[in-house]
Amino acid sequence: MTDEDVLAEFRASGALLEGHFKLSSGRHSGHYLQCARVLMNAERAGRLALALTQKLPREIRSEIDTVVSPAMGGLIIGHEMGRTLGKDAIFLERPEGTFELRRGFALEPGAKVLMVEDVVTTGLSSREAIEAVGREGGTVIAEVALVDRSGAEADLGVPFFPLVEINFPTYAEDELPDELAAIEIAKPGSRK
Repeated sequence: MTDEDVLAEFRASGALLEGHFKLSSGRHSGHYLQCARVLMNAERAGRLALALTQKLPREIRSEIDTVVSPAMGGLIIGHEMGRTLGKDAIFLERPEGTFELRRGFALEPGAKVLMVEDVVTTGLSSREAIEAVGREGGTVIAEVALVDRSGAEADLGVPFFPLVEINFPTYAEDELPDELAAIEIAKPGSRK
């Protein structure tokens, strides 16, 4: 899949939004990628997972024991990646603000984990999820994401393979351009 093919999937599902958005990272943007919409169709989600799997080097694919994703955003694509790779897919939750495994999920000691995210902006959620996997006894060997909006600047501490890089500008609260500040803020992400 080319970058344009991926963006066409987002457009076709109404998942590429314009307005004034407060991202999970706390930054503001005039664009938002609502991955839940692009993944609501199982066939489309499967195509995107297959394309994402093809981004992974063969030597990494062969080492993966388990797929882990942070809830909520990474849950659907994480499940589809598990299906594509033929591996179990589990997810982390934040019941008290810190990622942890629940629902009887556990990692075998030393399990080699593929972290799967929907969108990476600053990498904060990814780094927190990677730390949680370490606390749970696993080791994240790589991360994949549908979208990298970090401008290729997110340092996750592991090899990172996004399906597409999109560089919509983001702004701190005190740097908002006037035209963006004039629009009411929407916060469609999963983090409060």
